[in-house]
Amino acid sequence: MRFPQFFTSKATILVLLAGVIGVLAILYAWQLPPFTSTVQSTDNAYVKGRVTLIAPQLAGYVASVPVTDYQNVKQGDLLVQMDDRTYQQQLAQAQASLAQQENNLENFESNRRAKQASIELAQAQLSAALAALDKTQADFDRNVSLTNKGLSAESVGEQSRAALVQAQSAVAEAQASVNIAQLNLISFEGTRNGFVAAVDGAKAAAQLARINLQNTKIVAPLDGQLGEVSARLGQFVSAGTQLTSITPPQTWIVANFKETQLGLMQIGQSASLTVDALSKSKLTGHITQISPATGSEFSVLKPDNATGNFTKIAQRIPVHIELDPGQDLAKRLAPGMSVSVAVDTADAAANNNAATTR
Repeated sequence: MRFPQFFTSKATILVLLAGVIGVLAILYAWQLPPFTSTVQSTDNAYVKGRVTLIAPQLAGYVASVPVTDYQNVKQGDLLVQMDDRTYQQQLAQAQASLAQQENNLENFESNRRAKQASIELAQAQLSAALAALDKTQADFDRNVSLTNKGLSAESVGEQSRAALVQAQSAVAEAQASVNIAQLNLISFEGTRNGFVAAVDGAKAAAQLARINLQNTKIVAPLDGQLGEVSARLGQFVSAGTQLTSITPPQTWIVANFKETQLGLMQIGQSASLTVDALSKSKLTGHITQISPATGSEFSVLKPDNATGNFTKIAQRIPVHIELDPGQDLAKRLAPGMSVSVAVDTADAAANNNAATTR
């Protein structure tokens, strides 16, 4: 059997061969049959860490910087000392104001006890006036009886009646004194809340001044390694000025897989990691979290696919990978390093096939 001359041409054979190779390359790149694999890989992955930016809460001049770039520090180590003379005086002023307000409250308590004593004095005077009224009333009743029997002169009865009226007036006056003293105490006690509030306000001001003084010492919030220290001796800084950063030793990997790769990916699956900065050294880890949304959903400017012409693009979903313990190279990882990640989903694929056949 002879082939047409068209198929026996070397140029044609080369073109067909190139086409076949191209198709196979596309199938391999997209992991389509016959190159479908249970291993899902991506080089869109990076080392992540909790980098904390260090900034002052107060404005002032830098008095000392006892640390240097990239220094390892422990939690509580002094990083930057700001000039604290102003804040020391503010604390002293607040403490003096607190002492004054507490003295005012003590004076109030003394005055309240004095007014309470005035009530007791008025009540004692009322008791004496009532006793005098009882005696005067008895004398009046006896004199009226004697006068009616003609055994006593009318003038004596008039004197007894006048003494009785005077005693009754004394009782009314004493009762009024008791009422006035009680009202004075009630009115005076109404001002206590103002003195208590003044003391509480002075305590809060003193505590705030104490906190501000403590904040002039900028210390490491946790163990880690410093970044570049930008604070300089004598520099004036305001609240929020970045002075340095601190990076703790804990790191992890965030791999951004295409949404088409996540069909069989599950939490707990093992991952193989290749770090560019470590001469392509390999590490192992496992998936601990899968993002609830694509990376574009967390961006500041979200895409709006409902406008204009639409081109379908496979979205990326971040996958959180924790490093397995006992790997010395893991200590050399730094946030931002590039990583290539491969996850074998064979077990999930097998389970999925078994469930489908049942």
